[in-house]
Amino acid sequence: MSTMDNHVSTTDNRELIRAVFEQLALGNGRALTDAMADDCRWTFPGSWSWSGTWGPKTTVVQGLLRPLMGQFAGTYRMEADLILADGDRVVVQARGYATTLAGEPYRQTYCLLFTMADGRITEVVEHCDTALVERVLKLLTPTS
Repeated sequence: MSTMDNHVSTTDNRELIRAVFEQLALGNGRALTDAMADDCRWTFPGSWSWSGTWGPKTTVVQGLLRPLMGQFAGTYRMEADLILADGDRVVVQARGYATTLAGEPYRQTYCLLFTMADGRITEVVEHCDTALVERVLKLLTPTS
């Protein structure tokens, strides 16, 4: 894929996500939201309590990410173990580290599928340890 005609290369998409995860590992969650397009959507697939989609970006930030991060004491960190890219798709296997306000350890595992357009994240599909989420976090309800 070339960088002509507003297309961003696989390498550029992978590098953007790598840079975001470099910051997430340091506890800088703003790097993720800064990389999102205004029409970004975040989806939890499946049939568990959080299943559904948040969007656009303002709803992702205000309805999902802020309330979620508000359930943790101190800094939330996420580290990428593997990043694979193919065109406008980037897949990340990652681990998250935090402690809830109630003192519960939150050691999460993730598989995140990012869809990219013009150097921005337009969609995130998050697969995670749903039993852990339901055991230690308060329910967040999707808007769509």
